[in-house]
This record gives sequence, structure tokens and C-alpha cells, in this order.
Amino acid sequence: MTLQVQIRPKSGGDVSLDDCAKFSAPMGEAIEDSDLIKEPYVLEISSQGISESLDTDRDFQTFHGFPVEVSFRNEKNAEIQLAGLLHERSENHVLLNIKGRIKKIPRKDVIYVRLTSPKV
Repeated sequence: MTLQVQIRPKSGGDVSLDDCAKFSAPMGEAIEDSDLIKEPYVLEISSQGISESLDTDRDFQTFHGFPVEVSFRNEKNAEIQLAGLLHERSENHVLLNIKGRIKKIPRKDVIYVRLTSPKV
């Protein structure tokens, strides 16, 4: 069973992944303490405001250091996907930290940048 909870601030502002993470532990404890759910479940905390796709400069600033997948076209026009930690997006490049090395991908070649789950 999956229990999905969407959060939204009263002010109507944005909800970050950190906000979801901060809400998750107390919500999980409240559910456990209530003893209402008797079977195993997965708790998912989300917001309609959070998108996997990073598009705006604000997205790239907010999710600096988060795990992402970047899809882009190489010099032979083949579509390539790379996974790593988002370093930054400059005027001309998306910079990706892959195992401590920075990979520069020309912005003009980027198809998408999206958030992914951390690899353990």
C-alpha cells in the first residue's frame, strides 16, 4: 500500500524537496502512533509544485548538488544520458559532477535535466 500526501503552504509559496523531507518523519511517526494502518505501507510526501524536470534558473539554483539525469545530443547527434550531481547551469553549459569530476555539457545540446533518486 502507498500512502500519498501532498503538502502546500498556506502562503501559496513553493515547496522544496527539503520541505517534503522535513514533513515526512513527523507524518510517519503520527501514522505509526495512531495505529490506524495495520499493514505495511510506503509514505510518499510530495507537492504539485515539485517537478522532476528542471527548467528555470531558480530550479537549477534550488537543486544544486541534487542527483540528476541529463539527456543531450552529442556531436554525432546521438542521444546520451548521464547521471550525476547537479553542479550548475551557466549561460552556455550544464555542469554535472560525476564521481568528483565536472562534465560540461553545452546548453544548446541539452534535451532535458531531471531530478532522480540518489544511488546508494
